[in-house]
Amino acid sequence: MARARMLEIIRYLVAGAVNTAFGFGIYAALVWLGLDRYLAQAIGYVLGTAFNYVTYSRGVFAGSAPAKLRFVLSYLGNYIVNLLVLRLASHYLADPYAAGAATTVLVVVLNYIVLKRWVFRPSAS
Repeated sequence: MARARMLEIIRYLVAGAVNTAFGFGIYAALVWLGLDRYLAQAIGYVLGTAFNYVTYSRGVFAGSAPAKLRFVLSYLGNYIVNLLVLRLASHYLADPYAAGAATTVLVVVLNYIVLKRWVFRPSAS
């Protein structure tokens, strides 16, 4: 694997960790403030998606053409795939944490491929 691609993947994983902390932080803060957990999750997901766009477009796939609509569509698809894979994994793995971990690994890889090949295409400049 080329050095540039390896560095991009490392930046993607680091940004993903920061994005996860941000999204969960929003959720946790809203719950702490007394908001219903489902509303807090929805708000956290929307704000987290916007934050993720910034970190991925500027920190991981810098120099790519703007792709806000493709990014939102990819995240909607990612959410649906996540649910479907979790259901499938739960059929084979009784432990919900193991099923969630297996789902996360697969979805992280799939998300990178979608972001790299469909969302953040090279700029035409």
